[in-house]
Amino acid sequence: TKVKYITGNHDDLLRLYQPLNLGNIELTEEFEYVSVKGKKLLIIHGDQFDMVTRYGRHLSILGDKIYTILLSLNKIFNFFRARLGYGHWSLSKYLKDKAKQLVNKASDYEESIIKECNSRGFDGIVCGHIHKAEIKLIDGIDYFNTGDWVESATALIEDHNGQFKLIDWREIETQEFKLLKAS
Repeated sequence: TKVKYITGNHDDLLRLYQPLNLGNIELTEEFEYVSVKGKKLLIIHGDQFDMVTRYGRHLSILGDKIYTILLSLNKIFNFFRARLGYGHWSLSKYLKDKAKQLVNKASDYEESIIKECNSRGFDGIVCGHIHKAEIKLIDGIDYFNTGDWVESATALIEDHNGQFKLIDWREIETQEFKLLKAS
């Protein structure tokens, strides 16, 4: 198995060493993937298209620190939610999503991605920077956002027929738990 680690905005130190091969692990900023159906996809983190991350470095660092604190608060918050009979809900994800929506509107994130794909001859892009899992077609370009693993536990898969699907690990885990409990 080969692993390609795509560096992102939290990997400044790792980016200094890319490209780097460590046996079966390759550290890189991007790579090209050809799908089962022959589509040429750009695999990239996506922070390159976020104007705040690129040009507002101090704001980005501050946001990262606030996000880390909110992740810790989530544990306490969800402990009490569970005691009251409520399911998992992420305050940090909610606030981050709202902030990202504002940034995306201001920076034309998706528009920048589509221009990049068109200029480089890609049929689509797989990214994850904005943490909003979705699959859509934008101006003839396949846009796949994997979401994130830390809060959403989402991932993108391609089946043997070349169909791409988003999976939500928490939903899968919940379904498996219900099946185990029922048996």
